[in-house]
Amino acid sequence: MIYRFTDCELDIAAQELRRRDTPVKVEPQVFDLLVYLVENRGKLIDHDDLVKSVWRGRVVSDSAIAARISAARKAVGDNGKDQLIIKTIARKGFKFLSSVEIILPRDTDPIVEGIELKSEWKNSSLDHQQIRYCESSDGVRIAYAITGSGIPLVRTGHWLTHLEHDWHSPIWQPFLKEMGRRFEIVRYDQRGNGLSDREVQDFSFDRFVEDLEAVINAAANDRFVLYATSQGVPVAIKYAVQNPERISHLVLHGGYVRGRLVRESEAEVKQGEAILTLIEHGWGLTGSPFLKSFTTTYIPDATKEQMDSLVDLQKLTTNAQNAVAIRRAVDSFNVAQLLPQVAVKTLVLHARNDGIHPLDQGLALANGIPNSEFVMLESANHALLPEEPAWSRFFWELDRFTRT
Repeated sequence: MIYRFTDCELDIAAQELRRRDTPVKVEPQVFDLLVYLVENRGKLIDHDDLVKSVWRGRVVSDSAIAARISAARKAVGDNGKDQLIIKTIARKGFKFLSSVEIILPRDTDPIVEGIELKSEWKNSSLDHQQIRYCESSDGVRIAYAITGSGIPLVRTGHWLTHLEHDWHSPIWQPFLKEMGRRFEIVRYDQRGNGLSDREVQDFSFDRFVEDLEAVINAAANDRFVLYATSQGVPVAIKYAVQNPERISHLVLHGGYVRGRLVRESEAEVKQGEAILTLIEHGWGLTGSPFLKSFTTTYIPDATKEQMDSLVDLQKLTTNAQNAVAIRRAVDSFNVAQLLPQVAVKTLVLHARNDGIHPLDQGLALANGIPNSEFVMLESANHALLPEEPAWSRFFWELDRFTRT
């Protein structure tokens, strides 16, 4: 039996932990600790539980347990600050947060979270996600997840995602859960970002499209709704032009025709260059001008918890070098010549006061794509929040559009 979570595999038969297919050396007791936490995922595990099950009743100090927890975190790519996989509950114990896929021997039916699956990919649970990997055309490994149940939908990757962090984020978790009640969602982290390969040199537009294609070939149905937001919109447009037969409905939210660095407005070009400078010098630094300006522009109506989560995502998802490279690439996308070639049913949604991509870019998308529909969302948030009226309007329009 193998337990698979994030980019890790815990192989019980081989007594081996692997990360991205590479064995990780761990002490036997740390391995046993990981197995116990995984097998009791989602449950609060206290000191007595660990002493009884991992230390077999032997007397052990809190500091010894803390040392083993720290070693376990390091082994699976977690740390005491982020605690995205193994969380410490102050004065109470520990909890394993990540969703887990159980891989049984080949002659046994696959099981996920104790639910028998009808096929390798089916997952009707809204509470767990499968994370797997595929390879893009140039060999870059792309992490993707499958969640929810309903109409097949592929969400195009965009700048700044992390499959595991997003699953617990106060910004993205409500959105993913709401989407998961309607759709079986395939989503992924772009190259250089999140759980996908970080050591990447090529961030060209065509590579981003190839990443989307690789995920679709690995995980999607023959036909599906293609949903894209922000920088994912140009990528989705190019894929739709190349593969119209695969797409039942194209939904474009908060996107653009031309990135900041190739727009006609000199002010927007200068703004794009300024953002790159802020990223280069302020990425991952608490209180930096970039972190402050980005969060308040991205979701101006957010709570402190939601803003803090976005700051954590920025720190976790990639390094400054990749952040600049990805940002420069997506700010250079230009799909103006492709718009007339889009031959699939298209819905364009855009927030009236979106501070990331201005309204005129959304209107240009709708104007350029033949027979597309346009919906104005009364919001200033680039990522919609459950507390605002635009949230229910978005999902009402999405339901109406994808069911006709």
